[in-house]
Amino acid sequence: MLLGAALMLAGAEWPQFRANPQLTGVAAGPVPAALKLLWTYDAGESVESSAAISAGTVYVGSRSKDLLAIDLETGKLRWKYRAADEIGESSPAVADGVVYVGDLAGVLHAVNAADGKAIWTFKTEAEIKSSPVVAGDRVLIGSYDNHLYCLARRGGKLLWKFASTNYVHGTPAVANGIAYVGGCDEVFHGIRIADGREVAQFAAGGPTAASPALIGQVAFFGNFNDEVVAADVVRKQILWRYQNPRSQFPFYSSAAVVGDRVVLGGRDKLVHCLNAKTGKSLWTFATRARVDSSPAIAGDRVYVGSSDGRFYVLDLVTGRKLWVFEAGAPLTASPAIAAGRVVIGSQDGRVYCFGE
Repeated sequence: MLLGAALMLAGAEWPQFRANPQLTGVAAGPVPAALKLLWTYDAGESVESSAAISAGTVYVGSRSKDLLAIDLETGKLRWKYRAADEIGESSPAVADGVVYVGDLAGVLHAVNAADGKAIWTFKTEAEIKSSPVVAGDRVLIGSYDNHLYCLARRGGKLLWKFASTNYVHGTPAVANGIAYVGGCDEVFHGIRIADGREVAQFAAGGPTAASPALIGQVAFFGNFNDEVVAADVVRKQILWRYQNPRSQFPFYSSAAVVGDRVVLGGRDKLVHCLNAKTGKSLWTFATRARVDSSPAIAGDRVYVGSSDGRFYVLDLVTGRKLWVFEAGAPLTASPAIAAGRVVIGSQDGRVYCFGE
């Protein structure tokens, strides 16, 4: 299928980490049942950043210090932008022709999506592993200097910064004018985007590196206390906690949520699927190494990488393996899905694109 037709069919993009400001990890368009490798791009250094896809272009960061723009159809490089330092787990966000991404020098970059020219930069006081989220005329980003920042999209002026007591590693989920984020301070915060005022706070159950998936007023996230948590962000209370009864390991992966299912990876080498209402385990799928990659869901299928060097496609209902691709290097980045294609980077520097 030609890419233009696929774009029309899918009618969707993947413009930021976890696809949307609620960080649900769910694709709006379909993926072909039978996948094959369409192209590979060698970024030169490890790709831990998860791709964004917008207007037929893949945007992804690399430990080579480059933000890359790659043609989704052909895999050819359109441009590269040199950041101040390596781009680690921070994943690009694209809005209105501008790409935003953070680097390990603590700099947030705003880059012209058309030609890769710098528009503005903003320096925090420590490395950035959080991914930017665009909220109206503002952009939000967490930093290891213990702050969540809110900047004006036009010009990059600091509007406010919210201080926590430890690293802000995860990406904020946004709904109804509130940014929700957990952190290494073991607290779940709700911060009003208009003025930076904290409007919700409750114990997260442990240090939290994962980003919350927000469905209605319920946030789903894993923590380093070996738990997955569902929390009502309005009532400020935990609804349920899940812990693998056989093997306790942290949850670094961010959850994907659709319908009554919550899917995420664990450092117990498993992909877990839980009931969203009760937290009961519906199925697990065993890989051969930790699963830090955050799953993506399209239709009735789950797409996820593992540090065992494999990219898996699983049945959402049963957890049965439907397809696997041997990448040969750890996959800690998360899949991006748009226009019927799936893109993921690996720690040997390769970016893979799958489709039909």
